[in-house]
Amino acid sequence: MSESYYLKQQDTEGRVEARAKVTGKGKYAAEYTVDNLCHGVLVGSTIPSGRIITIDTEQARQVTGVIDCLSHQNRPLIPGFSSAEKIKESGFGLPIFHTDKIHFKGQPIALVIAETLEEALYAAALVKAEYEEAAFDIDFDKKRQEIALQESGKERGTLEAWKRVKHVVDQSYSIKAEVHHPMEMHATIAAWTAEGHLELHDKNQGVNNVQQVLAGLYQIPKEQIHVVSEYVGGGFGSGLRVWPHVLATAMAAKQVNRPVKVVLTRPQMFVSTGYRPASWQKVRIGADEQGRLLGIYHQAMNGTSTYENFNEGITRVTRLIYDFPNLKAESATVPLHMNTPTWMRGPGDCTGDFAVESAIDELCYTMQKDPVQIRLDNIASVNHPDNKLPWSTHFLKECVEQGAKMIGWEKRSSQPRSTVDGDWHVGYGMAVGMWNAGRGKASAAISMTADGHMVVQTAMTDIGTGTGTGMLNIAHDVTGVPKHQIHIELGNSNLPPAPSQGGSTGMSSVSGAVVAVSNALKLQLAQYAAKNNPAFNGVSADEVMLSTDSITLRDKANVRVAYTDLWTNNQLEEIRVEATSEPGEERKKYAFCSSAAHFCQVRVHQKTGKVKIDRMVCVADGGTVINQRAAANQMSGAAVGGIGMALMEEQFVEHKLGGLIADDLAGYHFPVNADAPIVEVAFIGKPDPNINPSGAKGLGEVGIIGTAAAISNAIYNATGKRLRDLPITPDKVLLATPS
Repeated sequence: MSESYYLKQQDTEGRVEARAKVTGKGKYAAEYTVDNLCHGVLVGSTIPSGRIITIDTEQARQVTGVIDCLSHQNRPLIPGFSSAEKIKESGFGLPIFHTDKIHFKGQPIALVIAETLEEALYAAALVKAEYEEAAFDIDFDKKRQEIALQESGKERGTLEAWKRVKHVVDQSYSIKAEVHHPMEMHATIAAWTAEGHLELHDKNQGVNNVQQVLAGLYQIPKEQIHVVSEYVGGGFGSGLRVWPHVLATAMAAKQVNRPVKVVLTRPQMFVSTGYRPASWQKVRIGADEQGRLLGIYHQAMNGTSTYENFNEGITRVTRLIYDFPNLKAESATVPLHMNTPTWMRGPGDCTGDFAVESAIDELCYTMQKDPVQIRLDNIASVNHPDNKLPWSTHFLKECVEQGAKMIGWEKRSSQPRSTVDGDWHVGYGMAVGMWNAGRGKASAAISMTADGHMVVQTAMTDIGTGTGTGMLNIAHDVTGVPKHQIHIELGNSNLPPAPSQGGSTGMSSVSGAVVAVSNALKLQLAQYAAKNNPAFNGVSADEVMLSTDSITLRDKANVRVAYTDLWTNNQLEEIRVEATSEPGEERKKYAFCSSAAHFCQVRVHQKTGKVKIDRMVCVADGGTVINQRAAANQMSGAAVGGIGMALMEEQFVEHKLGGLIADDLAGYHFPVNADAPIVEVAFIGKPDPNINPSGAKGLGEVGIIGTAAAISNAIYNATGKRLRDLPITPDKVLLATPS
């Protein structure tokens, strides 16, 4: 890299990248200066289904500055798309510019390349296509009725075993499609620097994934593809896949033999980078007189595209939280003429949790029992309910107890619609959420110089979650080197490989690598120091500590060798060590989870139906909290996302025309500061001794899982109206009748 990923500032009290971001020195994907750069603008289809007969680019080519125009009629061949069989083997989904088929409105059919962005935009508006139109369907609610459900996971017990239990809730729930639009729009700069060598500046959540996918498509060694994603302005799952525009940019650079930049517009983001699909669920749940949950029958469907099958895994969470002795799950996907959905924060589990936790809340009112107590009595806190492995650590019950205390649950009236403050109904709600805590193989390196400064490196991106700060904190804790002497580099495929930042596995994965490489550095330095002082012979990494200017032993402060002496005596210029950390046998012995309990107090206006979140409390078990501020920020941001899911977010579709409407951030409603209270976050903070060396478990997902259910449950407590279809907008509140 030309400079450290996080500029070498001295202020390490907050995020290590903060100064670079707020001063504008940190470069995002579209902001790099590249010589001889030209600009590309995508042209989308105007029909939702059919095939292209012709594409007329003649007018576009007459525009001053236009260099070329790519389409399926005029583009460089990608080896991985050279035949129908290879396209299928690639698993890429949409073979951009290698097919005449149209699967959704807005599908990229051409890319205009020009000297300036303005010229490319104007020329793109002049590209015309003639189509052979075909029938289409984007109505999820209508189409799903034609789809048969299939068994999802192994059935536990039988449906007959709890057929005649006294307390049963049997209801349907639905959620409209949502989009995850981060502040930074997706963008790519591609340049072929030599034959078979590709350089990419790309907005993504995993540079190694982009490298691997493109290497497979171009059938070249992955080492010949260099991907840089130093600063990422949010992802929420949208950057976990290599989308067609990335490939189109690389194709364009190959075609014109120049670097090309493509930046998606907001409307293009709606049809280019995935979304949380629309879903329908039916939950039948039963309990005995004592409130023991005896069985659940969970059915779920989610929308997908016609060219790729995306199953969100909605029923997965049903098997995770409670030890139902009888469980049956079924699921199906509903193919629509829309672009493919993808993972969005808390994918599947967030969707499924809304239905399950809403149904349990309904059951609590049916039984006239406290929703908090029912959770405490039924959470499977000893063994994973499905695979029966013992939990390594599991503190969800503690989360529930602490959250209830923080919100003042004892003030809640168990009688819905009984607390009124002027024109407002007031109510309390709660729900819990869990996530299987994962960990991947990750590598890290440390380079150290004689002045005691060191650079910690990994390829993992930081999408705003505070990964870089977490790495710095770990390196400081393990080595003892002061924070101001530690610098972080990441988001570059030339650095030691690491998994993508997603699924709440980022810190869990990279923390082990940073611990491992920090210990490797201490042992390497001890070997060199032994030449000066034999006391360093055969010491363990735990015995060694580093300081501003020297190496010492933890319990023998007088045993010390200055870095300057160590470097001089060993004729060193720089010491570089690399280490890898990965899951091991512990995954066969234990189950791992992160969890959270959400509590909220809402006000619902009697005349307007407006819902106001007065208070939101979230208590999480994420193991060791490496960076308190960043972790709390993760949780509060996720909870705000849950507020959007519950009350306002909806991707509107026009069934007759087959496309999206309100496809911008003016038409798509999402929460702003006025819609959310200051989220009160707390952590259990107990390390998981088996998940990784740091004891940290992922937190990115559990902050949102459970939020929507907690809000809808609070609305019921406030109004007596059970609303099962998200988002819960004011008109739905007003039109609903108390149940």
